[in-house]
Amino acid sequence: MAFPQAASRFLVPLGLAVAVAQASIYDVPGGFRAVMFDRFSGVKDKPTGEGTHFLVPWLQRAILYDCRIKPRNISTTTGSKDLQMVSITLRVLSRPDVEHLPRIYQSLGMDYDERVLPSIGNEVLKAIVAQFDAAELITQREVVSSRIRADLLQRAGEFNIKLEDVSITHLTFGKEFTQAVEAKQIAQQDAERAKFIVEKAEQERQAAVIRAEGEAEAAATISKAMDKAGDAFIALRKIEASKAIVQSLAANGNVTYIPSSGVLLNVPVK
Repeated sequence: MAFPQAASRFLVPLGLAVAVAQASIYDVPGGFRAVMFDRFSGVKDKPTGEGTHFLVPWLQRAILYDCRIKPRNISTTTGSKDLQMVSITLRVLSRPDVEHLPRIYQSLGMDYDERVLPSIGNEVLKAIVAQFDAAELITQREVVSSRIRADLLQRAGEFNIKLEDVSITHLTFGKEFTQAVEAKQIAQQDAERAKFIVEKAEQERQAAVIRAEGEAEAAATISKAMDKAGDAFIALRKIEASKAIVQSLAANGNVTYIPSSGVLLNVPVK
């Protein structure tokens, strides 16, 4: 009976020692940092890095922060410079500034990104979009994106939040603007069609003028030939016409007789 009593006297202190040892050790996983809170001195100024560390049980407490990059979408609907409604969505990759984690814990808490990013994102989006027309938001998208990125980086830096990337992923306009764009496209198509019709009519007019000039020149040439040759020119033309008619009829197998008086159109023989 003496041995079990002696063993029990050692087991109780040993168990307490193990419990205190376990409570005095904490681990910081990869990608995390720890902010140390002391009941006497408050939040420590320097965060703790990855690995296993020691603390004083009950007196100190470690608060873990995930310092890896986290994506977030920020959406808003606002008005452009020409009073068109624009729906825009940003994709933001953010992480806390490791050196200022104690201050983030003191001023914003664990959900710092939920408290800060949506509000400053909407603020910056509305301010930048209001400086551009709806058409400029499309044609100058890179400029708009860079302006949003610069302003958002500045505002997030005031809260010790670092932004790794800011990009526009979604940009749509109101129904009125969409209808106006469609109406403009239809008007442009109608204008191009009207322009084509005008050009076609002009080409046809020029062709008619050229054809009329050619016929007038041919008539003038024939008139001059008749003035010089008299009836001989007319007779020549009759002979040429008769020859063409005879060749055409001769090539036709259904024609067996060709009257000379009718085909030759009474051309004089002398």
